[in-house]
Amino acid sequence: MTTRLADIAAQAGVSEATVSRVLNGKPGVAATTRQSVLAALDVLGYERPVRLRQRSEGLVGLITPELENPIFPALAQVIGQALTRQGYTPVLATQTPGGSTEDELTEMLVDRGVAGIIFVSGLHADTSADMQRYEQLRAQGVPFVLVDGFSPKVQAPFISPDDRAAMTLAVTHLVSLGHTRIGLALGPKRFVPVQRKIEGFVRSMQDQLGLGADTVESELVQHSLYTLEGGQAAATALMDRDCTAVVCASDMMALGAIRAARQRGLDVPKDISVVGFDDSPLIAFTDPPLTTVRKPVPAMGQAAVRTLLEEIGGTPAPHSEFVFMPELVVRGSTASAPGERVRP
Repeated sequence: MTTRLADIAAQAGVSEATVSRVLNGKPGVAATTRQSVLAALDVLGYERPVRLRQRSEGLVGLITPELENPIFPALAQVIGQALTRQGYTPVLATQTPGGSTEDELTEMLVDRGVAGIIFVSGLHADTSADMQRYEQLRAQGVPFVLVDGFSPKVQAPFISPDDRAAMTLAVTHLVSLGHTRIGLALGPKRFVPVQRKIEGFVRSMQDQLGLGADTVESELVQHSLYTLEGGQAAATALMDRDCTAVVCASDMMALGAIRAARQRGLDVPKDISVVGFDDSPLIAFTDPPLTTVRKPVPAMGQAAVRTLLEEIGGTPAPHSEFVFMPELVVRGSTASAPGERVRP
């Protein structure tokens, strides 16, 4: 207990006696000091005493795709922490293959009386999906915010990374290293983020290498799945077309691309460069450390919560899209283009 008091006091910048007064609910402590001590408890991972816990302002649902891709747990953590700080209780609902659908999870959350819902990479990002489901949700009076994937058919606030700018960052980096044969590996074309990445990639290849749009799309863009195996398959196809660099639409796909290169006896980055997208947790520690375009997860997650709470509070945001700028993180998976590509 003494050790815990000392830790909390050091974190909060107060005396152990003050920490003891706060934990025991004693009077005579300024409100700002009390908040500093409670914040120190949270930061250090200690549970607040029951009598000091805030009454929940309500439940907020968070619907995500599968959690195998580490970018989704990372985003869920940011959103969950931001909700908790505002006194709300996050309820994570995850889609799994063969499990509950987005509609079923939405119905479950509505039945439990959630104050609002945040959708991450949901059906709103799929141009082939029926957007009427979101209008029905709005008609039920449930506020919601949509992350990753814009639709003009849905009257709601959207939170997105700038996918076009992300591709410009990646292509500019690779062109500066001397690459002229650059491939793009990404998911199915029906998804809005995929379409935007293609637009950014094609435009950058036109502007920087003078290639025709049709040539780029037909020869240098490969659709697959957002998985390690999907990245491996797409990279294999692009290497067959003499690409010396591959830009991937997720870090998981990029790891698959590295595996594909190694299966051919190629060295990354000596023989082929690979760029990911997301900057998922631990991706800096792969072999080689992955060059990637960092998705602004903290800013996006906090904006999603802030926007939803405004909706809940009765001051809804207009039908608009808040777009966040990604950042290129250069590590060890990219290097100068090989002088002459030797195909295995």
